[in-house]
Amino acid sequence: MDQQQPTVRLTTLSSKGGCGCKIGPSDLSQVLRMLPQTEKHPDLLVGLDTSDDAGVYRLNDDMALVQTVDFFTPIVDDAYSFGQVAAANALSDIYAMGGKPLTALNIVAFPISKLDKSILADILRGAGDKVKEAGATLVGGHSIDDAEPKFGMAVTGIIHPDKVLTNAGAKPGDKLVLTKPIGVGIMTTSLKRELLQPEEIELVTRTMTTLNKTAAEVMAGYEIHACTDVTGFGLLGHSTEMAAGSEAGLVIHAENVPFLPRVRELAENGAVPGGTKNNYNHVKDQVVFDERLDEIAQWMLCDAVTSGGLLLSVAASDAEAMIHEMQARGVEAVCIGEVVAEHPGKIHVVGSFVGR
Repeated sequence: MDQQQPTVRLTTLSSKGGCGCKIGPSDLSQVLRMLPQTEKHPDLLVGLDTSDDAGVYRLNDDMALVQTVDFFTPIVDDAYSFGQVAAANALSDIYAMGGKPLTALNIVAFPISKLDKSILADILRGAGDKVKEAGATLVGGHSIDDAEPKFGMAVTGIIHPDKVLTNAGAKPGDKLVLTKPIGVGIMTTSLKRELLQPEEIELVTRTMTTLNKTAAEVMAGYEIHACTDVTGFGLLGHSTEMAAGSEAGLVIHAENVPFLPRVRELAENGAVPGGTKNNYNHVKDQVVFDERLDEIAQWMLCDAVTSGGLLLSVAASDAEAMIHEMQARGVEAVCIGEVVAEHPGKIHVVGSFVGR
């Protein structure tokens, strides 16, 4: 990442950034309820009727396509890094389904007459480098002239139809494993307000640009019952989707949840994005918080993440070995809780300490 102060601060060109741009889960669910129900195609293995990360369509007995699309406004000021973050975030949905990314298409909205064209070139270069790192192929894209810059990708992957992972298979007794720290929304809001030190900007950027490729490769060797990636709806938002889809309860130990440094301090100083508060308002009826967790801690656990890690429901007998292998390969995997039979569809957050 270029450590020099950029001539144009990309984060100042929009009111929201990264996955915090998502339409809130409450509003989105109301819109989707207005759509007519369509007859499900027999080869559509994962589609609109779930809250999963990508769609899956079976081509034959041995291969299915995994398809996803994701785009957003700048989350960091450096153009090259923005491209990398957006690409890593889009690719993540393929990994969350257990798939292998194959091809990618750029989605570009850019004020071509107002910003230097080199900025767009840097965005595309960053994304292209991340696609190459993933072992996928960039095959084209589409662009429009827009007052507010936005960038993302449509990604297609492949998977065996019998090996598709969804967010709906968690089983009581499973351990919950998270592969990246959270707090990205609070950190990037602080970046926008120029409250971060250069080394903190580098850390949160590195977190977002890290592919979930290694985590996905490791988890393929273990008994995984459910998987999702933690993005705009936050840890608890995506956890409630897993609990509802699995008809199981989740227990999350607050003290085990990894956060980026100084997130609590920044949140206490008011750097809590609107998307994070929207997430909290959406999940609060499905989550029982330990009475020792104050409002700041609850917001932190709902923080809107961009290009987050994977949340895995893994057989208890495999969890320790899988975490050890992930950590040995540089993945910051930790066990943050377990799946229970009681209170299906609900999350219980226990403990008294969140963040640092």
